[in-house]
Amino acid sequence: MSEQTRISLEFDVEGDNFVSAGKASEAVKGNLKMLGLPPTIIRRAAIVMYEGEINMVIHAKGGKAYVDITDKDISITLKDEGPGIENIELAMQEGYSTAPDAIRALGFGAGMGLPNMKKYSDNMEIESEVGKGTTVRMKINIQPDSEGQQQ
Repeated sequence: MSEQTRISLEFDVEGDNFVSAGKASEAVKGNLKMLGLPPTIIRRAAIVMYEGEINMVIHAKGGKAYVDITDKDISITLKDEGPGIENIELAMQEGYSTAPDAIRALGFGAGMGLPNMKKYSDNMEIESEVGKGTTVRMKINIQPDSEGQQQ
């Protein structure tokens, strides 16, 4: 990719629709493959997108996903107008989940969404207000630093 290359994608994530969940992450994955990015970068982006989508489907009755791809990084912003996260620190703990039993019976809601999003992104910020919604911003670096490590 040249330094000027920029792709912006926007997705509507439908709440309570597990059939369409993952379509945005698949589209992002396809675009990253088309750009010839390394499989490790593609995998990380697909994981954070999918986990974010599932969270919006389960908890927020949907939302929007915005993805900006440049030669340096992949920026992902997930916005919803759901119930918000009461305790972000608690929600970041592996295994903690507020998913209802019916969702868990479907195999979702294991409490790994936010921890996986943090693990597979280089930077993650969460803004949430109870009763108003949540915005999660993540960045995955593409360009290695001067020592060859991902930034």
